Amino acid sequence: MRKSLVVLSGAILLSLIVTVIPLATGCTPKAAVEEKYVTHLNLADLTGPTAAVHVPVDKGASAYLKGLNEKGGIDGVKVKYIVVDTRYDTARTVAAYQRYRTEHKVLFVQAPSTAGVKALAPFLQEDKGVGYGPPDGELQAFPGRYFLMGPSYQDGFAALLDWIVADWKAKGKTGMPKVGHMGWDNPYGREPLRGGKEYAEKLGLTLLPPEFFPAGSLKHDVYLTRLANAGANYIHVGGVDQTPTNVIRDAQALGLTKSIQFAADFWGPSEAFGVKAYPEALEGTVIYSYYLRGEEARNHPLGKLWVEYGYGSPADMPDPFVLGITQALGFEAGVRRALQDVGYEKLDGEAMFQAMQKLTGMDINKGLTGSCAWAEGERRASRFVKLYQIKSGKVVPITDWAKAPDAVALYKW
Repeated sequence: MRKSLVVLSGAILLSLIVTVIPLATGCTPKAAVEEKYVTHLNLADLTGPTAAVHVPVDKGASAYLKGLNEKGGIDGVKVKYIVVDTRYDTARTVAAYQRYRTEHKVLFVQAPSTAGVKALAPFLQEDKGVGYGPPDGELQAFPGRYFLMGPSYQDGFAALLDWIVADWKAKGKTGMPKVGHMGWDNPYGREPLRGGKEYAEKLGLTLLPPEFFPAGSLKHDVYLTRLANAGANYIHVGGVDQTPTNVIRDAQALGLTKSIQFAADFWGPSEAFGVKAYPEALEGTVIYSYYLRGEEARNHPLGKLWVEYGYGSPADMPDPFVLGITQALGFEAGVRRALQDVGYEKLDGEAMFQAMQKLTGMDINKGLTGSCAWAEGERRASRFVKLYQIKSGKVVPITDWAKAPDAVALYKW
């Protein structure tokens, strides 16, 4: 018999919420013990400021891994998927890892935040484990045991800057535009500028003094007004949606969207959330992404898992759902290669670490992202981004996949 089990417990360490997708089990405990399996640990944020990304990411990974187990697993090896709600809190992230680090064959540890990734780094080094998380450029500058889920934040920002220059010239403008940056007042909010600032200078762009604000801020008028008064022609808005939606909503109320082009990063509005709530305010907003969005994501064969697993109608699917599927696909590809290299008995974190560096150039994400870039000394999952724009309540592509500039290399670490 097969069953999926969801365990919710308020008494678990630090009131963490834990979801477990166990192995497909037999009818006796002995059968379950003998079954070959590996563990994927996701230290997610299901109720904190980045939940709008992490909840659909978890659903995507969960759906794919359930299907994978039902088909027999990875070359006969099943996946135990454990999800812990760490609420974007670094202390909870570390505590959750300490709690689950001794699970059977933990081969993949996903952290929810830039700060959380860096806090876990020494533990992963000690355990010879493999981490996976936000695309913080420092993790590429100093390659360790953490693999980024996409191009770095600064690489994505640099790709946007290339588009800004082209857009400015296409509109017949002379000189070079002024660009503003807004983001959360935390390491993630500042990361695009560590290399992105240097790339702007290389292009001859004027990058205005950045504006940072607390995650969860409800109004952003003062930050927007300062950038507008400084002469911003383009404003890049960081933060996980609903933050960019709320910022651009405030900009429209101030009349700024008529004269300033707004753009959002990897975690920008999707049709199911921000665009649905404020389609007029977000009209024309540009989003750069390393995974498919909008109708492209919904129409992809793997995007259809949203409906297949009963999460809702196609229109309800947030774009990060397919990002969760890529998380599972990357894990699957790494385990499959490690099994080829060392077999199940010797399969451990070190074997997984070596295997993931051998996936270079492969389409492990089946077209949901660009080709895999992981390699020795390379921690970015992909080097490719695609730009989208919100038009009439839809997120539509305005470019094809293009290799992002290496802004990480420009920063003096």
